[in-house]
Amino acid sequence: MVYKEWGKENNPNVLICVHGLTRASDDFDALADALCGQYRIICPDVVGRGRSSWLKNPAYYTLPVYVSDLLHLIAQARTETLAWLGTSMGGLIGMMIAAMDAGYVQKLILNDIGPALNPAAMSRIGDYVGQQHEFATFEEAEQYVRNISSSFGPHDEEQWHKLARNVLKTNAQGKWIRNHDPGIALPFHSQMEGGRQQAEKLLWAAYESLSCPTLLVRGRESDLLTASTAREMTRRGPKAKLIELDEVGHAPMFMHAEQIELVTRFLNS
Repeated sequence: MVYKEWGKENNPNVLICVHGLTRASDDFDALADALCGQYRIICPDVVGRGRSSWLKNPAYYTLPVYVSDLLHLIAQARTETLAWLGTSMGGLIGMMIAAMDAGYVQKLILNDIGPALNPAAMSRIGDYVGQQHEFATFEEAEQYVRNISSSFGPHDEEQWHKLARNVLKTNAQGKWIRNHDPGIALPFHSQMEGGRQQAEKLLWAAYESLSCPTLLVRGRESDLLTASTAREMTRRGPKAKLIELDEVGHAPMFMHAEQIELVTRFLNS
């Protein structure tokens, strides 16, 4: 598992940032640049994504494996406490780790994710997550990323270029492809078919066990984290502070100064 790191290695204030299902650590570059003077920031490419290796058996692309991998990374980082920012899948990983050891995760930021996920949105994501298209030019590949990522909200041309570059690479034939293992779709589809309700019960139990200050950031137009689930999260468990962002769906990308400021203000509060 490959990870990126900013800030001083001996800084006891550690922030771990974990990306969404098909994204990569590079998504947090802007936020890390802004906060690395205050925090030691660690951003992994979860296995099967970005620069990290792919699993031989795609059946192991599951939340328990991701949690185990991140616990190993935390142990290697030699940090006694930390703050966590997780986008979508990264938020679920952080929620599970925070539930395992009360007091270890001192502050938790959940980016457009919760214990209950809208099945229609899961189906939408499932339609493209396992597909691997080839593109002759970067421009064609970038347009595809824009199309499937339109819910990220407004970004300028330079930002869209960066968001595409974060998750694209060239294959041996010189074609542009997305930089993740299509096999991550296998357990994703299996959960959609049979294990969603059981997973939801386990995730609510984990969420309700949390005691750390929790910030829930939601795109107001998100189809994955519904408004009703977000409100319920403000009443249960750690009673998360909810901030909703206009003109954004799933999920905010923390490239804009005002979104980065939300994180800074919460961490420093």
